[in-house]
Amino acid sequence: MMAKRSAPGDRKGEVVDIRERAASRPPRSSATPEPASSPAGDLKRYQQSSESDDYRHRMITNVLALAFLVLLVIGGIWIADTMAAMRKNQDCVLSGRRGCTPVEAPLPQRW
Repeated sequence: MMAKRSAPGDRKGEVVDIRERAASRPPRSSATPEPASSPAGDLKRYQQSSESDDYRHRMITNVLALAFLVLLVIGGIWIADTMAAMRKNQDCVLSGRRGCTPVEAPLPQRW
């Protein structure tokens, strides 16, 4: 099998070395650079000591959040189940069948 030779104008697969321009670099100085200031300012005012941690409040909040999430999941499962039952009943009725949904009647009225 012979290797294909590329045309002189075809630059596919060629590695191009990209060098920085000398003018784009900032001038170097012998002085010590100043530390960059944070855009957020002084963050020490948000720092808390470990003694001010309210463990009981945090645990109560976590339990309430867990209970909310459990209720949300149970509600989602209930809605999905209700929608599936409605879809099943609609498919049954739209296909022309009878007796798709059971009708609950008290025992004395049946006889």
